[in-house]
Amino acid sequence: MKLLTYEVNSKKLVGALNQEESWVYPISAAGMEYRDMKELIREIGPSEEEMLAYISGRAPYEVLGAAPLQDIKILSPIPVPDQDIICLGINYLEHAKESAKFQKEAFTKPEKAVYFSKRVNRTTDPDEGIPAHQKLTSQLDYEVELAVILKKDAKDVSRENVKDYIFGYTILNDVSAREVQTDHRQWYFGKSLDGFTPFGPWIVTSDSIEFPPRLTIQSKVNGELRQNSNTEMFIHGIDEVISELSQGMTLKAGTIIATGTPAGVGMGFEPPRFLKTGDVVECIIEGIGTLKNTVVE
Repeated sequence: MKLLTYEVNSKKLVGALNQEESWVYPISAAGMEYRDMKELIREIGPSEEEMLAYISGRAPYEVLGAAPLQDIKILSPIPVPDQDIICLGINYLEHAKESAKFQKEAFTKPEKAVYFSKRVNRTTDPDEGIPAHQKLTSQLDYEVELAVILKKDAKDVSRENVKDYIFGYTILNDVSAREVQTDHRQWYFGKSLDGFTPFGPWIVTSDSIEFPPRLTIQSKVNGELRQNSNTEMFIHGIDEVISELSQGMTLKAGTIIATGTPAGVGMGFEPPRFLKTGDVVECIIEGIGTLKNTVVE
């Protein structure tokens, strides 16, 4: 099932795609009232999930408030996260190599997961512009990532039980200002500029994707394939990451974890191929969809 936040007739709603992915049904059609996706994630139970799945299989004329997909504006599924996004650095081996080369460092395979956070005042909607921030960077880069969203608080979770804590998955473009990263010798500032978190277009619930996910993950710039890998290539898997983090901190329901990007980012080319104003970036993950944004001034 695919759940989304959208706007229609100047109203922001939470809904589900029908099975043909041509219509959107508001969750109110299933007798539910949630203020936003965050509240839905925290409060929805198995019976409500079953009702939503049932409604998504109905014909559009049977569902009150149904709207054709082309008549709505798709928004980021979680416009304002409750906390910073937890990110994994260099979680694909080939990206670890290209990152070390760009930074003129000796390559070593990371034995332990590399964690950092990404400040997000507001995630960027599908089709919304990515600001170039030309006063701060001339090395604007893209990173397609699978994002994992938790459905309940996680504390001291075993690796075997991690899948029971996952609400669903979506796509995140971890936009980065490379020289800001290298100049400050950390990633937080260079990845947290306004507009640097395109997110969506919707959340695919965990029951729709086999665990652990083995999904083709790609990015394109102006139609040219840049990144092309599979999430089975993670160095540190989702079960390892969530279990490890939960041993020392409570991961709250709604927590977003970005699982790292594969090789093929702009800094990995010789010479580097950074983004410029007007470039169109598509982030594509099998079973989820495409997140598309254009760089703007």
